[in-house]
Amino acid sequence: MPQWSRQDQEELATKEVSILGVDLAKQAFQLNGATAEGEMVFRKKLSRKQFFGFMQSQPGCIIAMEACATAHHWARTLSAIGHKVRMIAPKFVKPYVESQKNDMAEAGSRPTMRFVEVKTPEQQGLGMIFRLRDMLVGQRTQVIKALRGNLAEFGLVAGKGRENVDKLWAVPQPGAGSDDLPAVVRHMAQLCFDPIDGLSQRVTGLNRSRRPADGRGSRPDCRRCPA
Repeated sequence: MPQWSRQDQEELATKEVSILGVDLAKQAFQLNGATAEGEMVFRKKLSRKQFFGFMQSQPGCIIAMEACATAHHWARTLSAIGHKVRMIAPKFVKPYVESQKNDMAEAGSRPTMRFVEVKTPEQQGLGMIFRLRDMLVGQRTQVIKALRGNLAEFGLVAGKGRENVDKLWAVPQPGAGSDDLPAVVRHMAQLCFDPIDGLSQRVTGLNRSRRPADGRGSRPDCRRCPA
């Protein structure tokens, strides 16, 4: 819990903060407190630990923050201690940054502002499945491209796409008409095939994990990735 100066305490005592703009970061948070009329009461920079302690002592008010990394976690945490959280999409925050008016309190008080719905931990978990799947598919594609490019140097060419990986796998095998390939090439090719198989198994597993989110009771934004 931070130690406030007498001036700080007097400010907080004489002016009621109705809306509090929060600029989230990894370690230091910037706070802008304002009255219902929009008058600025204070601007403060707090550490992560100080921030939560301060919010516990602050009477319930509107909290405006950008829907950025960690925002959903803080929205749930602050809502649980009596605050009303309004999260603003980054595209609506950008004009305030460009005009050097990164004032989340003002943005959150605008009646025409559209706010982002706070996600539950389960909804964020589903999003993590999609992001991890995209990452693994990208890694698999990278290995396949490297394999194709290197084998092409020895006249072994296959069409693009994951469906042609099996054709590449068969070519360097003994008795497949490529016995003149150096042993090191066969070994390097196998070092590519192993992670391709492993990544494919992980992608298949993630596809199974996300199927309960498809169809009945799913959120529209949880169906954007192809099976």
